[in-house]
Amino acid sequence: MTELTPPQIKTKFDVHLWWITAVIIAVNVGLFFWQILHGMDVSNPSTADAIRWGADYAPLTFLAEPMRLLSSMFFHFGLVHLMLNMWALYIFGSVLEQMFGRVYFLALYVLAGLMGSLLSGYIAIQDSYELIRVGLANPELLPRVGAGASGAVMGLGAALTVLSLLPMLPQQRFILDKKTLLIVMGINLAMGFMISGINNAAHIGGMLMGAVLAALWYLSQKMQQRWIMPLSLVLAACGSYWFYLHCQNLVVYIQPLWSEVLMMMRQQLNF
Repeated sequence: MTELTPPQIKTKFDVHLWWITAVIIAVNVGLFFWQILHGMDVSNPSTADAIRWGADYAPLTFLAEPMRLLSSMFFHFGLVHLMLNMWALYIFGSVLEQMFGRVYFLALYVLAGLMGSLLSGYIAIQDSYELIRVGLANPELLPRVGAGASGAVMGLGAALTVLSLLPMLPQQRFILDKKTLLIVMGINLAMGFMISGINNAAHIGGMLMGAVLAALWYLSQKMQQRWIMPLSLVLAACGSYWFYLHCQNLVVYIQPLWSEVLMMMRQQLNF
């Protein structure tokens, strides 16, 4: 990404241009080191630690603690996981915050992360249906613990990618390199399909939300109708809530299985 008038964001003063991004990074890093001080392994946190600090585990999330859909955005599976997400957040966020404005940027970040968690939960529900269909013969279909800011970060990357594919706005400050963005997003998606343990559903959910909100923001700027921006956020929030209710309706049919799985995990991890 380049700029028509390149800013000197290396100076301390220029952090004010993307301070929301800086605060999100600081919160994530601060929480990570707080967790280390309380005994968490810096490179390979245990499942018990992940659950204790708010990670997303579908049976627990949908049966008892829906706040994990959001809290899971602030837990990372080790220092490398944290550094990769925070670096990507800085690269995408420091640009997008200046383009969208702080409120729209922050809302997009949160909604993209939420949609990533919801889609991940929906996939876990479908896997559990399949698990019942095959007679509990495939333990790989059991829900897994998930966490990290990657869904939200991929939402930011998708937003920038969408904007790079559209004609540049007259007042647009940044020139976006669509080839680089497409390659970066494509590599991240491909890695999610090829490497086990990566929650690609969260990536895809975040990307979908980020792409839609970016397109609606672009429309508001193109038509010079700023009311489209708050309406877009309200509709996105309502859509997320509807998706959550839809998942809850589906959970009714697998609640006995998930209750049993959750009880076994509580016994194993002592939580």
